[in-house]
Amino acid sequence: MTGDIDTLEILSEEYRESIPDDFRETRTFTWYLQEVLDHPRIARNAHQRVADMFDFYGTEYNEDAGIVEYKLATEDPLHEGENTFFGRVIHEAIHEFVNKVKSGARGLGPEKRIKLLLGPVGSGKSDFDRQVRHYYEDYTMREEGRMYTFQWTNLCDIIDDQDPADDHVRSPMNQDPLVLLPQAQRDQVLAQINENLDAPYTIRNEQALDPASEFYMDRLLENYDDNLQTVLENHVEIVRLVANENKRQCIETFEPKDKKNQDETELTGDVNYSKIAIYGESDPRAFDYSGAFCNANRGIFSGEELLKLQREFLYDFLHATQEQTIKPKNNPRMDIDQVIVGRTNMPEYREKKGDEKMEAFNDRTKRIDFPYVLQYEEEAKIYGKMLRNADVPDVHVEPHTLEMAGLFAVLTRIEQPSTEHVDLLQKAKAYNGETDDIDDVDVKKLQDEAATSADIGEGMDGISPRFIGDEIAETIMDSMHRGRQFLAPLTMFNHLETNLENHGSIPEENLERYHRYLEMVREEYKERAIEDVRHALAYDLDEIQRQGEKYMDHVMAYIDDDTVEDEITGRESGPDEKFLRSVEEKLDIPEDRKDDFRQEVSNWVSRRAREGTSFSPQDNERLRRALERKLWEDKKHNINFSALVSAGELDDEERNAWIDALVDQGYSLEGAKEVLEFAGAEVAKAEMEE
Repeated sequence: MTGDIDTLEILSEEYRESIPDDFRETRTFTWYLQEVLDHPRIARNAHQRVADMFDFYGTEYNEDAGIVEYKLATEDPLHEGENTFFGRVIHEAIHEFVNKVKSGARGLGPEKRIKLLLGPVGSGKSDFDRQVRHYYEDYTMREEGRMYTFQWTNLCDIIDDQDPADDHVRSPMNQDPLVLLPQAQRDQVLAQINENLDAPYTIRNEQALDPASEFYMDRLLENYDDNLQTVLENHVEIVRLVANENKRQCIETFEPKDKKNQDETELTGDVNYSKIAIYGESDPRAFDYSGAFCNANRGIFSGEELLKLQREFLYDFLHATQEQTIKPKNNPRMDIDQVIVGRTNMPEYREKKGDEKMEAFNDRTKRIDFPYVLQYEEEAKIYGKMLRNADVPDVHVEPHTLEMAGLFAVLTRIEQPSTEHVDLLQKAKAYNGETDDIDDVDVKKLQDEAATSADIGEGMDGISPRFIGDEIAETIMDSMHRGRQFLAPLTMFNHLETNLENHGSIPEENLERYHRYLEMVREEYKERAIEDVRHALAYDLDEIQRQGEKYMDHVMAYIDDDTVEDEITGRESGPDEKFLRSVEEKLDIPEDRKDDFRQEVSNWVSRRAREGTSFSPQDNERLRRALERKLWEDKKHNINFSALVSAGELDDEERNAWIDALVDQGYSLEGAKEVLEFAGAEVAKAEMEE
């Protein structure tokens, strides 16, 4: 029992330590004035605070992509990497989003626009939006992200008809205390703040008090003969403001409801009927500031499936964006300060895009495309994250499993290339960075061509990661039921093929094409499985080193028009062209490209020599692969491939050595046996056909 009490004490102490020191402490307005002069960023607007938040958690410039990558997305430091994002296109979208927020922080225009995240289902829009909201909550609890608001106190002492329950009233819109100053005096303070500010933006504040606060200010000033200092000293307290989505404080998520029951009061607030009997309907104190725009003030408004709203309902966003005001019923316009983010899927966007009556709304929107991931190895990391974050049974994921799932998904998303020498599979590999085996491939040209041919953009259609994730989960459970402790591509392919027709989000007209892509991935996996088995059966590090040195000797002799000394006879002779081509043909390098490849390898060796690094063919991916394949060709005639399919026809010691070699490559014991039999059967079939 004592242990439980000690644990509770520890948890309680940890909770207390997580709360900002001044979370419940009240301050004076005089204190706040000095604080914002000493720490100007306290007075930032919503765009400025969100922009600084992204930088606070860390950045890294990706020179190859030409974008800034933000660690709240690449590393997720708050959750130990649980919610990381993968794929170049996703980080390009995040980079674009932050750029728009930072432009808004400088007052360049995007602060008056909706940041509309557009993409297909499952592309990561909602996950990113949620990530931003979670980090904003955390940031406002830190010293670097702190902000303050105010509350009215002792109102019943001065205002005769004030309800005793309203003697202390929090700023309904959580406004910055600076709005309590008239604009002329406020501008003087802001001028001093900006003199002390070290930031790429200027702090401005031209907001008016909300109607209720304006009412209190007027009544109090009237009582004190317009002595603002007395009002602020006697009736205003400064309190720490922390964003909290659950409390609907500085963060609000708005979801569309039944189209027939949409009411603008959900956005702008409504009359507080319990106060009408006390104050009267037209009194600003009888208004309930519970609308989504009111709750999001000083923070983030997140509109889920925004374009599913009726056209008339979207009109409320026109003033919320351009003028940064809202107009509740029977109330004056109220100023708001928030980053407005919307999310929508493709069907709704296509419908609204062609609606002429939506021109004003579209003009106030900054579209940010969130396409599906187009690099299949990055897509595989999404599935890996899914498995890491789940209570996965003790199942071993075999090599190539997640990558082949990712490759299939990517094939459904990319546009068919128009160039004859690059097919769809090669394009997917090129997007993944595998360009060595494709002649004259220009990834940028492929991307530009796809951007022109796609309806809205490449990657905005295709199979969702959710569908692949569901099939991986089903494959795992099916494997467990059948006593298989490993997840392998062959089993996963069967589930994908079976369930394509059963998935409601896949149009029927795409099924034939998707089945064809699945067969392409099967063939790709077969080649990789055979390559793994080839590596296990024929891999000899010493022999590869010798063959590599021999290849380089003959390459250098070819380039320098020199001779090579035979290591056995000692005789000098010209380069062995037959040997050179036997290596190069393993990479499908044509005769007319052999000089380019030889020069490329020669330059690589020379560069390593200048760096003081000895030659090793293991360090050059293309050369290593070519030499392994040649060694395989030299040895395969001595291997009984048909025996691989049946353990009874093969020497146990030899078979176990091959299985051990596959286990060293990352296979489980049972998975190694399966891939050995699969690849053996495929090679045996090919040998018979030859």
